[in-house]
Amino acid sequence: MKPMLLTSANEIPVGNDWIYEVKYDGFRCILVWDEKSPTFVSRNGNDLTHLFPEIIHFYTSIYEQVAPFLPITADGELVHLVNEFKSDFSIVQSRGRMRNENVISKHVENYPCSYIMFDLLRIKGKDLTNLPLSRRKAELRKIFQSTLVSAKEPIQVIDVYDNADKVWNIAQVNNSEGVVAKRKTSDWLSGQRTNQWLKIKNWRYVTVVLTKYNQENGFFHGSVYIAESLVEITVFRHGFTDEERNILVDFIQTKGTKFNQDIWELSPSICVNVACIDFDGKKLREPRFHEFNFDMAPEDVSWNKMQRQLHPIPPSIQITHPDKPVWPAIDIEKDDYIFYLQQIAPYLLPFLNDRLLTAIRFPHGVPGESFYQKNAPDYTPDFITTKQNDDIRYIVCNDLQSLLWLGNQLALEFHVPFQTIKTHYPTEIVFDLDPPSVDAFSLAIKAALKMKAIFDQFNLHSFVKTSGGKGLQLYIPLPIDAFTYEETRIFTEFVCRFLCEQEPEWFTIERLKKNRNNKLYLDYVQHAEGKTIIAPYSPRGNEQGLIATPLYWDEVTDELRPALFPMSTVLERIKVNGDPFKSFRQIGEDQKFEVVLNQLKDLLN
Repeated sequence: MKPMLLTSANEIPVGNDWIYEVKYDGFRCILVWDEKSPTFVSRNGNDLTHLFPEIIHFYTSIYEQVAPFLPITADGELVHLVNEFKSDFSIVQSRGRMRNENVISKHVENYPCSYIMFDLLRIKGKDLTNLPLSRRKAELRKIFQSTLVSAKEPIQVIDVYDNADKVWNIAQVNNSEGVVAKRKTSDWLSGQRTNQWLKIKNWRYVTVVLTKYNQENGFFHGSVYIAESLVEITVFRHGFTDEERNILVDFIQTKGTKFNQDIWELSPSICVNVACIDFDGKKLREPRFHEFNFDMAPEDVSWNKMQRQLHPIPPSIQITHPDKPVWPAIDIEKDDYIFYLQQIAPYLLPFLNDRLLTAIRFPHGVPGESFYQKNAPDYTPDFITTKQNDDIRYIVCNDLQSLLWLGNQLALEFHVPFQTIKTHYPTEIVFDLDPPSVDAFSLAIKAALKMKAIFDQFNLHSFVKTSGGKGLQLYIPLPIDAFTYEETRIFTEFVCRFLCEQEPEWFTIERLKKNRNNKLYLDYVQHAEGKTIIAPYSPRGNEQGLIATPLYWDEVTDELRPALFPMSTVLERIKVNGDPFKSFRQIGEDQKFEVVLNQLKDLLN
């Protein structure tokens, strides 16, 4: 059985006959679930099961819930989600090339994958392929409703929309691959391409300098500048009209240099815009000629411009003065900052979600005048969520559009409370380790490691991040709405006082700076209702543009320094090492804090 194929279209069809889905960029495959453990079969008939052990493990864990529906066959996509509506194909592709079990296991740790179902072909062994799509979708929903599988698990069901404009806006805002339109009445046709299912690509347009033409295969080669060197990022041959191709070939063969029998090389002179769906780190994906670009000089076609073209600003967001210096000491302009927010959003937004936001704005950049903003200004757009709390109408930053709007306002710091608008109690405990100066950062390292030893003794899983300033911050995630601030204070005060008693020459809980005698301040009072902490991955308003950066515990050594984590480094380290806080919420739900709390109550009584 092979997947039903999509037909390309330039426009989204509209009408009551159609439903719409976001198109994810991953491995299309069929799920066959007959026994306790399922199997993934690629569109070419290859068994992919061994490549995705995290998904198989989860499926096996819910076997008892799903067993009444078996045997099941489903159609879907294997993805690595960077946000709710976008998959990073390069991650899935890397997994597909792996052969070593240990290498796969390590990849699973940093880059977990999921399977998104969008069609059900068999249930309880009964063939559904001749039923209309609307019926198959209904049966698929029944499985998920009955098994109570949450939306964040490695198995998900795709969201379906009736409004074409809405789903297209979602695809643009989240830089998704595109949109799929499906007729509600469509049968499922194995291996066939049909106009009942249409794909509309969310093309990105990248400017390249033409450098080469291969007459044998008809490919043109395009490059961009990195510093003074041209680096090839694409080869393409589709998208031309006959006239465009003939004009270009004639020009290259007339003005270029013949390298051998079939290849002409061209000095930097012609720029073209190439349509693509993404960049895999080396080459543009699905490139095709779009148009000549006579407005751009070849020397201006740079790697940085390519990155911006690959990640366009959503149409709903207007960026004013993109070349405004924000961190002039490190040559960061507003557009660079907006790009950082786009890239970091999947990791930052979960910590802003449903929390009353306190932002610090720097309207003239850093250094410069700054102010705290809690109240949403009168000109806050309708798409931003707000929440009234006492006499303040807070912004609640739940999505990329809201984050980019705040970025355009030059909100550079994002501070959040320890609870959400849907909870009464803290969702995590945070210890703020504040040394007297950045030169005394070694004290924060010392305190963090000693606290980690205490947490481990209590069997509590902890996380660590830089503050983006001169200190470190330690997190213990908690089950939702399980413990009051008064109860968490028992633990935080105990830990801080214990450390001060053990190492009085290094640590203090004295709140007045003048009385701290250059010791590290252990701030347990800050963990309280109404107080805030800098969010993970938020920038700080210092001249170095440092980021409050999540760390792995094995990075907390004597070599650790806050200055190691500016914007560019943080984005690169996520690509290489993944997100140290990725399992934060899941760990919190399993945290056995009640046992610890009862031990301390007994001890203190």
